[in-house]
Amino acid sequence: MQSRTLLILILGSLTTIGPLSIDMYLPAFGGIADDLGTDISRISLSLSSFFVGLAVGQLIYGPLLERFGRKRPMYIGLLIYALSSVACALSTSVEALIVFRFFQALGACGGLVASRAIVRDLFDTREMARVFSLLMMVIAVSPIIAPTLGGVIAAAFGWRYVFGLLTLLALLVLTGAYVLLAGYERKNRQYSLRPSAVGRNYLSILTDPHFILYAMTGAFSSAGLYAYISGSPHLYLELFGISEQEYGIVFAVIAAGLIAATQLNSRILKLRSSERIVFLALVGQFSVALLLLADVGLGFGNLYFTTGLIFCYLFCLGFIFPNASALSLDTMRHTAGSASALMGSLQMAVGALASALVGVLQNETALPMAGMMALCGGLALLLLAVGSRRLSPAAVEAA
Repeated sequence: MQSRTLLILILGSLTTIGPLSIDMYLPAFGGIADDLGTDISRISLSLSSFFVGLAVGQLIYGPLLERFGRKRPMYIGLLIYALSSVACALSTSVEALIVFRFFQALGACGGLVASRAIVRDLFDTREMARVFSLLMMVIAVSPIIAPTLGGVIAAAFGWRYVFGLLTLLALLVLTGAYVLLAGYERKNRQYSLRPSAVGRNYLSILTDPHFILYAMTGAFSSAGLYAYISGSPHLYLELFGISEQEYGIVFAVIAAGLIAATQLNSRILKLRSSERIVFLALVGQFSVALLLLADVGLGFGNLYFTTGLIFCYLFCLGFIFPNASALSLDTMRHTAGSASALMGSLQMAVGALASALVGVLQNETALPMAGMMALCGGLALLLLAVGSRRLSPAAVEAA
């Protein structure tokens, strides 16, 4: 196996395929809508279908990663992603784009699930939280680069070239993973792929109170991010009336909150437990969400103040997500692939629902987005507060 730094770089590149697929085409929503003869709210359904694909696809990859190892399913997934990206670029209707985005997400799942499973294979709980923080930093860089790059490409060449670039990036990641992960493998030929056996395995994971508490806490908290992503084109491009290039800059500034938090999280882990960090960050996230809801609901908001609140919301998420992810996988020592898949699927399912509801409830204001962000933060905090008291002392000690 290569050095730790190179390993994390590889895992980060695999993990960031999904976020790049979300962030890079956001500034082009207006151009896509005009070209396909529809409106931005309809184009946003292609974002929701991508989230649904991520939720479904990860459940498929989990058992495959256990049986065939981490690499082969990941390679197949990246190929599916590349082909689907080409199909997205060639779409002539919004319905086709929505369908191909679903398959694009199915392909992206390979890298997402495999990277988390490899982290669980190689690191203990506290180290996992630090590695997840580093991975999240890599993920957080994509909203800084991707919207700006996507906006420039869409303005210069058209939105279809955005998906062309995603195709090229997927092939580059596939090549790098093939070369640099050549010495790593973990497979279990005895793992059964029969639907009944797969179902029992997933059920056993779901009934682990430690897993379900932190997986769902992370899912609800991160769903606020998907609500923001879904609602941000309407908020910034239509309500605030900024340009696509300016939207990319704003998106980058907000994403900097995630990067700052992930860097601080690695340091704070030396002083505080992951459980404590998650709780305090959730309190902060929910408080900020309530301020944002009041801001847009009462009509006091302006571009800078609203952006500042969203920045703080994602700053808190930068502490919640890596620690909740590490805690949810802590007890999954022999089913890391399936547990990683199920955790990701739960997160994407809740995220897809939040994203879709923002679109469905759209009323030409920012209230659906802000309300969903507050609801997600509140549910995450409530779940953790109630659920942590129900964990047995043994489970708490194991954490």
